[in-house]
Amino acid sequence: MASKGHSFDADCMTLTRFVLAEQQKFPKATGDLSQLLNSIQTAVKAVSSAVRKAGIANMYGIAGNTNVQGEEVKKLDVLSNELFINMLTSSFTTHRLISEENECAIEVDAEKRGKYIVCFDPLDGSSNIDCLVSVGSIFGIYHKSEQAESEVTALQPGKNLVAAGYALYGSATMIVLSTGHGVNGFTYDPAIGEFILTEKNMKIPSRGKIYSINEGNEATWSEAIKEYVRSKKYPNSGKAYSARYVGSMVADVHRTIKYGGIFLYPASQTSPNGKLRLLYECIPMAFLVKEAGGLASNGNIDILDIVPEQIHQRSPIFLGSTEDVQDVLQLIQKYDK
Repeated sequence: MASKGHSFDADCMTLTRFVLAEQQKFPKATGDLSQLLNSIQTAVKAVSSAVRKAGIANMYGIAGNTNVQGEEVKKLDVLSNELFINMLTSSFTTHRLISEENECAIEVDAEKRGKYIVCFDPLDGSSNIDCLVSVGSIFGIYHKSEQAESEVTALQPGKNLVAAGYALYGSATMIVLSTGHGVNGFTYDPAIGEFILTEKNMKIPSRGKIYSINEGNEATWSEAIKEYVRSKKYPNSGKAYSARYVGSMVADVHRTIKYGGIFLYPASQTSPNGKLRLLYECIPMAFLVKEAGGLASNGNIDILDIVPEQIHQRSPIFLGSTEDVQDVLQLIQKYDK
């Protein structure tokens, strides 16, 4: 309840408070996950601030060059990656990091090492920055496996995830998070510098009215995908689906969770293994969508059942409302017979 004379709730549920409350449900919890999520939250705040400034930097052509003091101005994707790496390694909770921006896994120094593996895309959709389209960050958190000390420790199926989430940098900054007990959205309030719970127990409708796919690639699709999209544009009965495609996975998936429907990034003639990366794009998003009551598949098996073989492995993906995903899977099976 808001206090008289103030415009904000004096007892609001912040992300930090929410995570601590969840921790209390597990008597044996060490607090390491709470500490890690707090570090991710800080990284997101810093990236959000940088994103707000990026349009101006790009407008004046200073990103990637030097400012008036002769200091280097880093490109936003590089800066975002450094912010995430620095916050994660200094949290004393991580063992190894997998970033979209780094060719190899990042091994945390022994004195700072913890028990978690974090796979992340520090700035998804960064190619859209110049035109001010919403971008985001994606992350998935695993326990360190007992396997040999190598990149193999990060090559775990999505069903092993401890937590996953994304940050959306749009008209507001939001973190959508799941620790395996539903999905919640937290919107950043710059007045108090905190993420506030604004979307409690998010649920995706069982069927939506929107399909999201890059139709510019239609010539390279399989017949199953072509037929599926045609069926949504020209249905035998009922109203046609609306097409919505931003080209920033975080923005497209966030809309899909909110309104229902389906997001598709299939394999194609030019990308036979799909284009999106499994560990830090497909798996975290599949985890969130399934926790919200939806489905996610590569066309043959559940995304969360895939055992990655490489840290930058790609995969086709179909995720969203249960009935919509089932429709496309039925067509894929029909053409595979």
